[in-house]
Amino acid sequence: MTPTSFWTGKRVRLRGIEPDDWTAFMRFAVDEERLGDLLQPPRSAEGFRTWATEQATSKSDGECFRLAVEAVETGEIVGTVGSHHADPRAGWFEYGVTMGADHRRKGYAAEAVVTLLRFMFAERRYHKCLARVFAHNEASLALHRRLGFVEEGRLRDHVFFAGRYHDVVMLGMLADEFTRLHSMRGQLDSASNATRT
Repeated sequence: MTPTSFWTGKRVRLRGIEPDDWTAFMRFAVDEERLGDLLQPPRSAEGFRTWATEQATSKSDGECFRLAVEAVETGEIVGTVGSHHADPRAGWFEYGVTMGADHRRKGYAAEAVVTLLRFMFAERRYHKCLARVFAHNEASLALHRRLGFVEEGRLRDHVFFAGRYHDVVMLGMLADEFTRLHSMRGQLDSASNATRT
């Protein structure tokens, strides 16, 4: 058996967005609204189709990109992860992750985030990752803390939706912190793959 791809873990595979993925992203948008994230005007199915096609055909600059998160067992798209702001000179990037409502608390998000961070820290040589999380999103805050992110500050009354202002929690992780917490797991996975070849 050959080693798995860098982008494939035990639970998820990260891959480029395909035009046919539009239905999954339409579901994610409904989930986000239902679960208390930013309220957006309704978007047509054609709008999602066009967006997915644009994502599938756009050229990534290697710094800012979005990937589909696919469950290894089923091949179903369960979420999305990507880098959406980056400052190569200062050495930081900001990322985001979204999981469909039916696919949360299954370890998909954690594995997807670790894979993305490993790429950005080891291959792109970034020094720091930032994440912004709504203060009321306890599940996302808990995930980031488990992964090793440190709360760096709070933007008070920073966003307005659902009729009121909400705080945003700023979290960060440095490359050496990530290496200490997650490199041993990666080394164990690599050793396991090598023994099966």
